Amino acid sequence: MIAVLLALLGAAAYGVSDFIGGLFGKRASAWAVAATGGVGGACASLVLALVDAGNPDVGALAWGAGAGLGSGVGTAFLYRGLASGRMGVVAPISGVLAVVLPVVVGVTTGERPGVLVWVGIAVAVPAIWMVARDPATSDQERIGSGARDGVLAGIGFGGLFACLGQVPESAGFWPLVMNQVVGVAVVAIAATVLGTTWVPRDAAAWGGALAGLLGGLATWAFLVATHHGLLSVSAVLTSLYPAFTVLLAAVVLREHVHRTQAWGLALCGAAVVLVATG
Repeated sequence: MIAVLLALLGAAAYGVSDFIGGLFGKRASAWAVAATGGVGGACASLVLALVDAGNPDVGALAWGAGAGLGSGVGTAFLYRGLASGRMGVVAPISGVLAVVLPVVVGVTTGERPGVLVWVGIAVAVPAIWMVARDPATSDQERIGSGARDGVLAGIGFGGLFACLGQVPESAGFWPLVMNQVVGVAVVAIAATVLGTTWVPRDAAAWGGALAGLLGGLATWAFLVATHHGLLSVSAVLTSLYPAFTVLLAAVVLREHVHRTQAWGLALCGAAVVLVATG
C-alpha cells in the first residue's frame, strides 16, 4: 500500500509541476523554464541526499545519469509542447507512452505483470490517437506539433522511470542529484542544437524553479515507491499525472476538451488503471 500511495503522490506532484511549467513556458522560453526547473529539482534532490546519503556505487550513479538523460529530453519537449500545443493533449500522450518502457524493463528483469497489464497497454494505443485528434480544423497544426512533443516527452520520461527503477535502496538519493544535473545539461545541449536560448533572461523563466521543486518531490516519491513495489506498477500509477494537469487546465484555464478527446482521456485513464490493477 505504501508503494501505491507514494506513486500517487508522485503523480500529483508531477501533474501540478507540469501545469506550472506550462504556464511559465508561455511567458518565457520553454527551454529556459525547463533549465530553471532542473535547477529547482537539483536543489530539492540535494536536500534529500544530505538527509540520506546512502552508499551509492558507480552503477547507481550511472543509472541516475541515464535517468537524467530521459528527464532532460522529456522535460524539454513536454514544456515546449505545453507552450505551443495544449495541456489536455501533450500531457496525456506523454503519460501513456511513459508507461510502456518501464513495463518492458520490469518484465525483462523478472517482474511478471498480469494479463490486465497487457490489456492496458493495448487500450493505450487508440487512446493516444483519440487524444491527439482535434475536430477543430483551425487547431490541426498546433495539435499536431503538441502531439509530436508529447511522444518525445513520453519516450524521455519512460527512460527516466526505467533507469530510476534500477537504483537500489542502499544508494540513497545522490543518484537523484545526478539525474537533475544531467537533465539540465541535456536541456542546454538540446536548446543549443535547435538554435534557441535556454539561459533564463527574464523573471518568468525562473518560475520553472517552482515546477522543478515539485518535480524533484515527484521523482523522489517514484524512486521510493519502486523500493516497496514493482517498477511496472509504480510507473503506471505515477503516470496518472496527466489527470491532474488536465484537471487544472480545465478548471483554471477553462480549456475546452472535445468529445473525441474526452473519450481518449477516459481510455488513457482506463489504460493506466488496467496496468496498475494487473
